[in-house]
Amino acid sequence: MGKLTKTAIDALAIPAKGQAFLWDSELRGFGVRVIPSGLKAFVLQYRNEEGRSRRIVIGRYGVLTVEQARKQAILKLAAVVGGADPAEERAQSRAAITIREVCNWYLENAEAGTILGRKHRPIKASTLAMDRSRIETHIVPLIGTRQVRALRIADIEKMQMDIVAGKTAKPRKEGGRGGKAAGGPGVAGRAVSTLQSLLSHALRYDIVENNPAAGVRKIAGKPRTRRLSATEIRALGEAMEVAERNEENPTGLAAVRALLLTGYRISEVIGMERSWLHADRGYVHFPDTKTDGQVRPIGQAAIQLLKTLPEKRSLSLFFPSDFVDRPYSGVPETLRALCAIAGIKGVTPHVLRHTFGSVAGDMGFSELTIKALLGHGARGSTQNYVHIDEALRLAVERVSTKIANLLNGRESTILRFAA
Repeated sequence: MGKLTKTAIDALAIPAKGQAFLWDSELRGFGVRVIPSGLKAFVLQYRNEEGRSRRIVIGRYGVLTVEQARKQAILKLAAVVGGADPAEERAQSRAAITIREVCNWYLENAEAGTILGRKHRPIKASTLAMDRSRIETHIVPLIGTRQVRALRIADIEKMQMDIVAGKTAKPRKEGGRGGKAAGGPGVAGRAVSTLQSLLSHALRYDIVENNPAAGVRKIAGKPRTRRLSATEIRALGEAMEVAERNEENPTGLAAVRALLLTGYRISEVIGMERSWLHADRGYVHFPDTKTDGQVRPIGQAAIQLLKTLPEKRSLSLFFPSDFVDRPYSGVPETLRALCAIAGIKGVTPHVLRHTFGSVAGDMGFSELTIKALLGHGARGSTQNYVHIDEALRLAVERVSTKIANLLNGRESTILRFAA
């Protein structure tokens, strides 16, 4: 046993079960613990005034350096000499911690990149933005003052039903997406998922003693089945012509058309950079999507649309904001205006995406092909579909051409044929 160093910690073998320790030879009681998951954390073992052996976690290795952890250990040992009991103090603190405090801890650390999410990577900014919205709109207003230790499954399921009933619904902030933050099963279920996730992180980092949301049954949301019919697609195309004559924002109109012609997510369309488009090979390379990096096919109808879009202020985006250097955010408003002209109801950007997939289904393409077109499936789906590149090229070309013809009024029915 020698002085604790980064080299020694990196070489520490991961146990098959239980936990293993590596102790420092210079500072008694200071060491590092490793568990079967590979997580390593600095610990301090000491005896309190009653002579009882206590152990506390100082922090995760990787977040803290060896020297940072050593300095904290020295401070805590000095407190022990003065009669303090850090383990007892932490236990009391954990026992009294509220949901609001855990939420604040989660947002602060996740936004700093010190909490790892899927694939052991920092949580995406887009995910954190949605988490913050659910925390501030639903979770904290309903149960923020409750202590975690006193919270029960029944309390969280009541929170869920209160969200379903719309008790936390409120108008969105100016400039936000949509009109009103409403309730409903989908909103409630996603709020519970956020709560479960952040409490799971807090438990892993020894911030709380338990995760009271772990066994909550999330209410089932209604499946989203809305799609545009051929008649509605044609009506939307006619509405676009009217909107163009009325000088509606051209970026918004182009983005709506791109959503229909590609089946991409709204975040993918408005965040698409010019360098990601490989027009000669018929694909877009998204370095980071909801399901990680992907290569997605794109039809000529969509490619021609993108090529007509002028560059603004030398920005890399196809759909930049008119006034600031970020993606255009007015697509929902543009879509609502178009639907009002067309006399269509219940249409969101996701409906356009679902329409693309439904048209592909109407045309006889397989479920596997449709999932690939939409970027669905397991992680690493790009690699899974490499072997059907030609099938995807055929599919995306036929589907995007079909939708383009409907938008332009050249077709009125959906043809069926096998892929």
